[in-house]
Amino acid sequence: MDVTLATWGVVLGVIIALLVLDLLTFSRNPREIGTKEAAWWSIFYIAVAIAFGAWVWFSAGPVFGTEYFAAYLVEKSLSVDNVFVFAIILTQFAVPSKYQQRVLLIGVLLALVFRGIFIAIGAAALAYFAFTFVIFGAILIWTGFGLMRHWNEDPDPSENFAIRQIKKRIPFTDDYHGTKLFTKEKGKRLATPMFLVMIAIASTDLLFALDSIPATFGVTQEPFLVFSANAFALLGLRALYFILKGLLDKLIYLSLGLSFVLIFIGVKLILLWAHEIWSFFPKIETGTSLYVIGAILTISIVASLIKARKDPTALARAGRVTSKKDPEAGDRT
Repeated sequence: MDVTLATWGVVLGVIIALLVLDLLTFSRNPREIGTKEAAWWSIFYIAVAIAFGAWVWFSAGPVFGTEYFAAYLVEKSLSVDNVFVFAIILTQFAVPSKYQQRVLLIGVLLALVFRGIFIAIGAAALAYFAFTFVIFGAILIWTGFGLMRHWNEDPDPSENFAIRQIKKRIPFTDDYHGTKLFTKEKGKRLATPMFLVMIAIASTDLLFALDSIPATFGVTQEPFLVFSANAFALLGLRALYFILKGLLDKLIYLSLGLSFVLIFIGVKLILLWAHEIWSFFPKIETGTSLYVIGAILTISIVASLIKARKDPTALARAGRVTSKKDPEAGDRT
């Protein structure tokens, strides 16, 4: 796909403009966000993503258009897992409702930065080192099987290595002071709980990027499409959070479904590398990937709703990659 610097500039300009619009409207003042408002913003961001996909389809061709929509579907589905973990972090640290949208905005900005860096590194690695497909595939398969084993567990932000180390070295106050990260009490400079929240959000963004970027490269190897799909999915993440936070408990099998998505894309990446060397290996086309991923997500959501109706006590979990009994291995938070 031939993408000029001018095209990159326009897309980056649109993303920055959307962030500025968000800052001046959705996030202007700390307040609680209602479901109706969040729904309209979510529709707006989805419409923008679809409009961009239509532009890719008609300007670059249906192949790249299909790759973009497949990448966007992958990122949008993985962003629901982000929402699960963000909800756990905001709840465990008892972040007041009116400050949650500001925390999530910073989370989105950090995620854009981290994923931009990973995309640049991943694109360079794929261009010069074909075996990167196998490495990415192995990461996704390992993550998928880990999530499959622990799909019915929640990550614990208190296990976060960075948070544990910071709490040992920096004195904290117990109270929130708006969105301030630091405050002064009796002449002593103290960190607020909001500082820990930001560390938890940042480390979550960083580790989720390790999953999502290889997954997106699994459906398209075009850095422009990978970045665009990530950016447009992330821009709608906060609105998605305020829509889903009351429904998260109902999505019982979503984490299990996402584990199958990650494994499928991991296998696809390895087969892609093998096909280039030995042509008798099958190559999974992007259109097929789109149908498979869509089917997995649909089945997991429908099964979740059926389970929730039959067993009201069943609750969804965000899932984790490693066992709680193995603190040295870490987790996705």
